[in-house]
Amino acid sequence: MDPWIHRFRHRLLAWFHRSRSVPILYVRRFSYTEIKRATGGFNRVVYTNPRSAAYNAKFQDGRVALVKELRALNDNVFNTEVQLLGRLHHRHLLTLRGFSTGHKRLLVFDEIGNGSLRDHLNDPLKTPLNWRMRLQIAAGVAAALEYLLLFTDPPMCHVSISSSTIMLDENFTAKISDVGFICSPVNISGYPDATKSDDFMDQKCGNIIYQLGVLILELITGQSSDGTGADLIKWIQGTNFARSMNKMIDPDLGNSFDYKDVRNLLSIAKLCIKSREKPRFSIPQIFRYLQSKVDVTSY
Repeated sequence: MDPWIHRFRHRLLAWFHRSRSVPILYVRRFSYTEIKRATGGFNRVVYTNPRSAAYNAKFQDGRVALVKELRALNDNVFNTEVQLLGRLHHRHLLTLRGFSTGHKRLLVFDEIGNGSLRDHLNDPLKTPLNWRMRLQIAAGVAAALEYLLLFTDPPMCHVSISSSTIMLDENFTAKISDVGFICSPVNISGYPDATKSDDFMDQKCGNIIYQLGVLILELITGQSSDGTGADLIKWIQGTNFARSMNKMIDPDLGNSFDYKDVRNLLSIAKLCIKSREKPRFSIPQIFRYLQSKVDVTSY
């Protein structure tokens, strides 16, 4: 586990619980029929992975939301996950608004007025994202990751960071959508101890930093990865990386970026990708750097 996080996490948690006691927001129970209708029969797929599937949903009151189906969880484990997710409160995390059990175990999150980041990188009909907006997205994601690593108790077990799982609200504020506390139905009684082990935290931090590196590559190149980011990683680790940098910058950026900033951020992405096994720096360090670039004072 990152030494900085290891040293201060428990102290920060104690302060956080004393100074920022956040109640669980009202979580509504939706009917299966209501959600099925809102998602077009679960045909409006945003992303899918072994753990979950996510759908665009438009309810009769006009609300546009993200609905997630959690797989391989029984009702008791699912209810625990709902309670834990209901405690999360951060500007750059989707807020849980409701759930449904029965045919499927479903979670209903905040409105997502501008869809996924992937939509805006791939769809020529979507609003292009300028350089400042992309920096703000990266900084927002890093801020949420800092919160998840330092201020959640029990610590989160799963987080997926990619252009498919980052949602944008009506103000283009980035929201992480794929977070979970329970790894599997069999570890519900023991998961707090298991996830606090140093080996687990080292692996988790390294994987999160790796994913953030791939996301930064997506923001700079405008190319969406398949989750592993194999093509982008092959490029940034290749011998032609420096010579081909200009060709890889997303043309949609136009002249909105500073070349030095792009070069520095690519260097950070490269280090993030190398840090999968042994992190070379922490999420808070990455966040502070990104924060300075967008001149953000509060997350």
